This record gives sequence, structure tokens and C-alpha cells, in this order.
Amino acid sequence: MIMENKNIKETILSWVNIFLGCTIMGAGFVFFINPYNIVPGGVYGLSIVCHNLIPSIQVGTFGYMFDIPLMIISVLLLGGKLGGRTIAAALTTPFIMNFLSWLIYPNEEALQSLDPTQLLGGTMDMSEHLMLTTIIGAVIIGIGQGIVVRAQATTGGTDIIAMIMQKYLHIKFSNAILMCDGVVVTLGLLVIGFGIGSTEEVGQASWLLSFYSLIAIYVTSRVLARVINGAKEDKMLFVISEKPLPDLHKFILEDMDRTATLIKSSGLYTKEEKQMLFLVVSNKEVPGVKHTIKACDPRAFVIVTDAYDTFGEGWKPLPDKGDVEPE
Repeated sequence: MIMENKNIKETILSWVNIFLGCTIMGAGFVFFINPYNIVPGGVYGLSIVCHNLIPSIQVGTFGYMFDIPLMIISVLLLGGKLGGRTIAAALTTPFIMNFLSWLIYPNEEALQSLDPTQLLGGTMDMSEHLMLTTIIGAVIIGIGQGIVVRAQATTGGTDIIAMIMQKYLHIKFSNAILMCDGVVVTLGLLVIGFGIGSTEEVGQASWLLSFYSLIAIYVTSRVLARVINGAKEDKMLFVISEKPLPDLHKFILEDMDRTATLIKSSGLYTKEEKQMLFLVVSNKEVPGVKHTIKACDPRAFVIVTDAYDTFGEGWKPLPDKGDVEPE
């Protein structure tokens, strides 16, 4: 009964996180990205490009036009079924973007032009601070996407195209994502930067928006990885000593409440038997371990290196098949 209640709470919390993440991501686009024609790759970057060609159709609506066919293609070409959480995330984000856009612009003309000078009555116009709005928007979008992914969902979009390219063209997933984003940014450069398909005169610096777009893509990917995986500050320690280190063992087991692995080894030159200790600790715990090692054996050979990912008891659980992880 207790386990069932726990599972119900976890399920409810994951769905709440999906809608929370979609809302945060939508707000990042609506307030900081869309009004300034920054194209941060992906389906919504392509939607921003299309909105510049057809202003009467909102960015979120274009998101539906791309996401729904891509989800159908995913089922047909990749097989299997799309999870309900992914479908919910892919359908919720465009709705939130359209709703927020309708809410914060005073009239239809401002809504179609996404005029930043009329955003919340002009109180959030950041036209003179494009670098700042790019970074803020990218961070917010990355946080939103990270929350969605941690809730075991994705927002669909170019992830599906990348998976298709990986399966049929044998292109690495991360490279496929990079190629998709590159195509979207190039389209943004042509349509927004050089004004192809636009009857309005293009400003001299409009093509510079592509550089802001690249910054947004990089910042979003880094924040997304940080939200999903954390700070990645775990450290691996290898300690080699010619004598037993009972005080170090006691420190690890009792003071740190951790464990370690003892490995029998021998010197390549001396052939003498040695004791090698392998353990993983947090970055903050490293100084305490080093001080204890020095007190036990000042001549010990110690290696400290980064642990990219740590799974198991006391750390993260191993991911399930199908879990989304940034590369």
C-alpha cells in the first residue's frame, strides 16, 4: 500500500514537472527569444523563421504543424509507440507559447509582429541588450527542457529527425542534432538576416542575429545537460600504498559513510605487492581524503581524476532503456 502511494505521488509529480517545464520553456521563447528573431535551432527555431514569412500564424501554431507530423513519422519509421508524456509535452508547449503571446501583447498587430516595444506595455523591451536577452532566454529554455527530460519525456521536434538520421543514415545522434540546428540557423539567416521572402527593408545588422542564435544553441545545450546530470563534480581516487591503511579505511567507512574497492597489485619494477584502493567521492570530500592519506602514508601514490557519471548505491540509479540523456 505504501509502495502504491509512493508510485502515485511520483507519477503525479512527474506530470506536474512536465507541465512546469513546458511552461518555463514557453516563457523563455515568448519573452526573450521570439520578439528578437533569435533562431535557437530546433522546431521552434524553424517556427520563428516561418512566422517571419507568415506573421498571421503564431510561432506555437507552426510548432504544432511540425511536431504532429514528426510524431507520426516517428511511429512509422522508428517503430514502437510514443509515450504519453512526450505527446503531452509536444502538444502543451505550443499552446503555452500561443497563450502567453496572446496575453502579453495589446493588439493583433503587435501580436503578429511580435513587437518587443509593446511587450507587456514596453516594460520588457530588451532590443538594446540582445546578448543579455539571448543568454537569459537560452538559460530559461534549457531549464524548462531539462525539467521535461528529467520527468522522462521529450518535446519531440528535431530529436525525432536526428533519431531517423541515426537509424537510416548511420549519423551519430549528436551530429545529427547539430546538422538540424545548422539548417535551421541557415534558414534564419536567409529569411531574417537577408530578408528573403520579406517585403520590408532589412536592417544592416539583422544577419548578426545568426551569431546570437548560435550562442543560444550552445547555452541551452549546456544548461540542459546541467539540469539533467547535475554539476558532474564527482572525483575518482586511486590510492597505492606499500602498507595497509586501516585508518584510511575507517575514515572512508565511518566518517564519510562510503565504501571503496581494494585491489591487489604489484610494482612493475620492484615486483613488490601493494594495496590499491579505488573510490569515488564528491569534490568537497577530496581534501579530507587527501589529508587522511598523508597522515596514514606520506609516501602513498594518489591519483585524483574526474568521474563523468557515477551510478550505483549512494549515487544515481542506472538509466532505464529509452531514457533520454545528453551526450
